[in-house]
Amino acid sequence: MSRSVPKYAFVIAAFVALALYPLVAGKYGIDLISKIMVYAIFALSLELLVGSTGLVCFGQAAFFGLGAYATVLLSPGYEPSSLLWLLPAAMGVAGAYALFMGALSLRTKGVYFIMVTLAFAQMAFYVIHDTPLGGGTDGIYLNAKPIMGALLDLDRPMQLYGFTLASLIGTFGLLALLLQSRFGRALAGIRVNEQRMRATGFSTYPYKLAAFVISGALAGLAGFLFAVKDGFVNPEMLGWHQSGAVLIMIIFGGLGHLRGALIGAFAFVLLQELFMSEAIFGSFAKHWHLSLGLTIIASVALLPRGLVGLPEQISQRLGGLRNPRHEEAEDDL
Repeated sequence: MSRSVPKYAFVIAAFVALALYPLVAGKYGIDLISKIMVYAIFALSLELLVGSTGLVCFGQAAFFGLGAYATVLLSPGYEPSSLLWLLPAAMGVAGAYALFMGALSLRTKGVYFIMVTLAFAQMAFYVIHDTPLGGGTDGIYLNAKPIMGALLDLDRPMQLYGFTLASLIGTFGLLALLLQSRFGRALAGIRVNEQRMRATGFSTYPYKLAAFVISGALAGLAGFLFAVKDGFVNPEMLGWHQSGAVLIMIIFGGLGHLRGALIGAFAFVLLQELFMSEAIFGSFAKHWHLSLGLTIIASVALLPRGLVGLPEQISQRLGGLRNPRHEEAEDDL
């Protein structure tokens, strides 16, 4: 029996549980899970770069925020816009900026690449923050949420939830197929040893740039969904702390695995909600950053492969099992 069967079973079970969740959840629960699914799409977009290609990007929030702002700015009226053009437009704006950023930043490597992507993200942040284009620090509201004829109205919470879930499944499926393709194998080779890939005749720059643009467009999708869900955007969506948060999500869940990005997003947001709860932590809830930070530090120390490696780590400790294959040999799901 293939070792990948339990992994597929976990992912399928997770999506089925999300589909059935509204049957037992209240309004708050549906809104919270919708938010988590948006962040899961955001985390998957970064996983393509960091976990699959080995490019540690610290400017992912720029694509997320630009997708959100494009959604609002391109539908300024009180009549709902068509989803059929607004969603591709939001993803296109994010993807176009990713093309611009990637074309220049991919000329650098290592810590220089990290700093250049951060600089581009901060540049976008200050354009939105300091000019009338984005409404300044006050942000701007989405007056009418998009529709798709009579089939879909994203102003209705249950339809928005279903569309967000479908987007999450579509993003996961797209990346799973992509990573199993020749393109995905090339990205894996770049992650392991880019110099060797060049020696075998691969021009690695176009592959990295393509991955960068796809990642940016998917982050734009997450931004679109976030703007539609909240009906409001502000410059903080493009801030460096947002890039740091999504990077923590994929590390927390387990780098190199798509399901790790899902688990990390859910765990991060749920822990955040837990530590912010005054009903549980009282007045200490205002220091939730400290509690969350200590939890993440402990998880990195105790779970070097992230939450995705927890079941195997437990089985090894309880049964004395040893994994004969290195983690790099496992599939990326």
